[in-house]
Amino acid sequence: MIHTVGIDIGSGAVKSTLFRVDEDGSTHWLAKRCERIRRRDPMTLAREGLDAVLADAGLAGNDIAYIATTGEGENVKFATGHFYTMTTHARGGVFLRPGINAVVDVGALNGRAIYVDERGKVLSYKMTSQCASGSGQFLENIARYLGVAVEEIGALSKSSKDPEKVSSICAVLAETDVINMVSRGIATPDILKGIHLSMASRIVKLLKVTGIKSGTALLTGGLALDEGLLAAVREEMAAEKVPVEVASHPDSIYAGAIGAALWGAYRHARLHELQQRAAA
Repeated sequence: MIHTVGIDIGSGAVKSTLFRVDEDGSTHWLAKRCERIRRRDPMTLAREGLDAVLADAGLAGNDIAYIATTGEGENVKFATGHFYTMTTHARGGVFLRPGINAVVDVGALNGRAIYVDERGKVLSYKMTSQCASGSGQFLENIARYLGVAVEEIGALSKSSKDPEKVSSICAVLAETDVINMVSRGIATPDILKGIHLSMASRIVKLLKVTGIKSGTALLTGGLALDEGLLAAVREEMAAEKVPVEVASHPDSIYAGAIGAALWGAYRHARLHELQQRAAA
């Protein structure tokens, strides 16, 4: 039995998870913590996240066999190793919803579609550009301009009766579009639904490029629980006649941290195996 920790430092939040892996390979999720960065030092939040999950599980630092980071966590000094975001979201997505065929990570600054096999191995992927108006930060900026709380975005979007089209792929130009919409008296739900449909169009295009033809895609990252975005992606899938089910999970934001912890356990086991062979 070993314990591993996964820490995912994103652009908007730091997520930490703690797992126990038994000798038979079974995994048990013991603790989790998510802290919004909000101009705070991500490295400090990473340490606080580690301390928090240890306290929640009643463990000490020397009880942890491997601390794995992902995202922007390459410079975390107390980490044992680092894993790429694609591989951790793929593995975390399969843990959250076994049997999925793709993961769509929609984060604060960009999005990526990842085609995976049943074990979470990455088969192909496609990522948005940095300037694309399909990110969490862009949506937060629009919500702030409209005077809407982030928690209200999804419900407002779903109440739209006549969504206003947002065509620009550039976040700056898209924000200008929104300012023009407000000046024309377009209702807030219709603006938000238009933005969601624009984001959904990019997500569907990313998925199609990966080669997925059927099955289930799981939304992960900071926008995974935005019910308006989820509804818009489903609408766009139907409109494009892509036979892929789109799902979310209450813990989708932890996918990267989950994958890091599980890959950390795998790497620890392989290193231990190599050490035993060398000593034999």
